[in-house]
Amino acid sequence: MKRSKQSAKISKKIKFSNRQEFDEDHNNSLVESFRQKRLCCSDSVIDFAYKKKRVRILTENQREVREDCEGPVVYWMYRDQRVQDNWAFLYAQRLALKLELPLCVCFCLLPKYIHTTLRHYKFMLTGLEEVAQECEDLNVNFHLLNGPAHQSLVEFLKEVDAATVVCDFSPLRLPLQWLEEIKEVLPTTIPFIQIDAHNVVPVWIASQKQEYAARTIRNKINSQLEEYLTEFPPLIKHKYLNKKPSTKVNWRSIYNTLKCLKTVDEVSGVMPGYKNACRKLLEFCQKRLKLFHEKRNDPNIDALSGLSPWFNFGQISIQRCILEIKTYEHKFKDSVVAFCEEAIVRRELADNFCFYNQNYDNFEGLQDWSRKTLNEHRKDVRSPCYSLEEFEQARTHDDLWNSAQLQLMREGKMHGFLRMYWAKKILEWSKSPEDALEFSLLLNDRYSLDGTDPNGYVGCMWSIGGIHDQGWAERKIFGKIRYMNYQGCKRKFDVAAFVARYGGVAHIKT
Repeated sequence: MKRSKQSAKISKKIKFSNRQEFDEDHNNSLVESFRQKRLCCSDSVIDFAYKKKRVRILTENQREVREDCEGPVVYWMYRDQRVQDNWAFLYAQRLALKLELPLCVCFCLLPKYIHTTLRHYKFMLTGLEEVAQECEDLNVNFHLLNGPAHQSLVEFLKEVDAATVVCDFSPLRLPLQWLEEIKEVLPTTIPFIQIDAHNVVPVWIASQKQEYAARTIRNKINSQLEEYLTEFPPLIKHKYLNKKPSTKVNWRSIYNTLKCLKTVDEVSGVMPGYKNACRKLLEFCQKRLKLFHEKRNDPNIDALSGLSPWFNFGQISIQRCILEIKTYEHKFKDSVVAFCEEAIVRRELADNFCFYNQNYDNFEGLQDWSRKTLNEHRKDVRSPCYSLEEFEQARTHDDLWNSAQLQLMREGKMHGFLRMYWAKKILEWSKSPEDALEFSLLLNDRYSLDGTDPNGYVGCMWSIGGIHDQGWAERKIFGKIRYMNYQGCKRKFDVAAFVARYGGVAHIKT
């Protein structure tokens, strides 16, 4: 009997081990499949019909490179932290190959950035370590620079006598400010070029104005997907070598220089980097995509892609994921269509809002109707009314809300449906809509691995301020902002099961 039990244990171990090897083989085959698709697309980016509409030259001198310069083409990476499937990196190599110049990558590390925590820095730095190794394998030097770009990057550009500098695109306030600061001190001889490597259709091409809703931007984007939703050429081994060697980075010691909040640490089991993003994509396609269309709004069912942290840090191309997911369209058409709506239309609508509205994260950025209705109900009694500390500690009277907050803190994410409920209840239980926006954005940015991102800003602005929504039946506190409540959630999914999973309990405010 004992021998039989022991044999069963061994058998289970062998099966588990084989399963791990099976999953690893499949993940490696997906990475290899992407490599082969790039090679089938083109031998290199220099032979590829690169769409110049992806490119914006930011300097008055509209040249792509300096004349008679032997210095490197520099790619300043910040939003899209990956090597392959990166339109900005590809454009930089295209220029370098064309002019037979070296190519290098710079990343400017800030010791503190808005509400980012040690959780975010660990995810980012581990991914960048993978980027640095890939760059070395391709004869592309990687430099981790310390301090703001208008100082560290510009100093580096002068030191290496750069031929040009290519950078990522972000619609957010601080990255846009970085561009202006660099332009003020950048030598006029060095061209400054920006590429939107994050969106399928570049923001400035999709629309030249702030859109009011998904319905107003959907056709503008979808009508251009045939042109922009293409395969990528490969980034290849670079044959023109840099004179200045790569920076020797002690990745472990970097954490001692950070000034971020260090009590919010990494999430167990969430592994950063391109290869791990591919693993997550493979799991979604094989196990969860079939559920996405019908079950994605049920927090108790694992039906979402879970890719948002890797999207946020640019560790995998959103376009690459969409191309792969579309290969399952013959099996799960409704799910593929629904995923593309969220990953392309809704996500690019968020970038559109942040790019064309400087007040994307505060009360002044709301539409006239929503500001008016919230102002009309500003004096409505909030009972209960919670402080930021009570929200953060999940000490409300609502066990569902508390469980959602606990999920956010422990897992670095919150289910999308619950994030709407979570933010709307912050509006209901805060002194003012301004406080509600501040609290929801701070908590989302502090704990969520996809925080400090246009989707997060727009998600809170939609929930609290009706952005991209319409007016609904008027009620206390909310005015005409769409309302959500506990009973409505109970009709959607098993609330008790979710609460049991995360252990949120009701706290009576005294």
